[in-house]
Amino acid sequence: MNNGLEDVVAAETVLSDVDGEAGRLIIRGHPLEALAGRWTFEQVMHLLFGGFFDDLPDSERLAARLGQARADAFERAGPLLPLLAELPVYDAMRAALAPMPDGLALDEALRLVAVPAVLIPALLRQAAGQDLIAPDPARGHADDVVRMLGRDTGGAALDAYLVTVSDHGLNASTFAARVVASTQAGLTSAVLAGLGALKGPLHGGAPGPVIEMLDAIAAEGDARAWIDRALNRGERLMGFGHRIYRVRDPRADALKAALHTLDRVGGRLQFAEQVERVALVALRQRKQSRVIETNVEFYTALLLEAVGFPKESFTGVFAMGRVVGWIAHAREQALTGRLIRPKSIYIEEGRARAA
Repeated sequence: MNNGLEDVVAAETVLSDVDGEAGRLIIRGHPLEALAGRWTFEQVMHLLFGGFFDDLPDSERLAARLGQARADAFERAGPLLPLLAELPVYDAMRAALAPMPDGLALDEALRLVAVPAVLIPALLRQAAGQDLIAPDPARGHADDVVRMLGRDTGGAALDAYLVTVSDHGLNASTFAARVVASTQAGLTSAVLAGLGALKGPLHGGAPGPVIEMLDAIAAEGDARAWIDRALNRGERLMGFGHRIYRVRDPRADALKAALHTLDRVGGRLQFAEQVERVALVALRQRKQSRVIETNVEFYTALLLEAVGFPKESFTGVFAMGRVVGWIAHAREQALTGRLIRPKSIYIEEGRARAA
């Protein structure tokens, strides 16, 4: 038995490949570094959706339809916002998606992509007592999200982030989405399964604590002393180490490059880079039998903070990008796969206690 399904092949996919030994992420034949900062989120969505929807238009028309889906989502969200106000941002977003039709059409897929992009800025502005900003269907997806948040710049950085997290092999949330899709349930059910898995701190809930760690180190003023104490207590350094990657996470470099395009992060980024260097030295000295490198969480936290998202919304913004991957995997599973039904090993309770 491989606990946690370690090294078990559960699907064939044309969508993405994670090479943990080489530190490479391939998305439909393209290395991540060829996409992030060069392709728009809409273009990558078109890439991922290719072959899974009979009526998929070219990327420009798909972008236009996504823009209209944002406008429609904003109009429909109005009556829901007072009801969602008491929930955490992530739970409110999930609740808004739950009543949506559970079909397989492209329009339904685009609604699932549009709702997080519209709801998260709206919920954050509502919580701050600010007027809501309606979408502009003519704008690019990431640029419009930043605009709805009330920021003038940062769209290109957020676009690179959404591309970077759009798909990443058979991770926990994608596997959950494929399991649901394998039952022939619709896209909403698959996306809700992905959202449930992503919420956990071992998956999508980790970037927020990176900010808390950096703030604590800044308050103390001595990165090595703070890191040594954390490691002495057996704590994990947030933003370092990955289940798959045995070298540096390629997504970290893509996001670091995107951060350098933002003018307002200079001092914060320099400090984070210093902490990263100190942390890597400490980890190499203490964990000589393991390779622990920077992962996607470290620079995710810095980028989303710089764009204007509070840390309690980070996992929701992660879902904003990953939803296109969930949809593509759900369609691939439904079209080419079987019902996912692994076996378990039964252990009698008495025998388990004796062992």
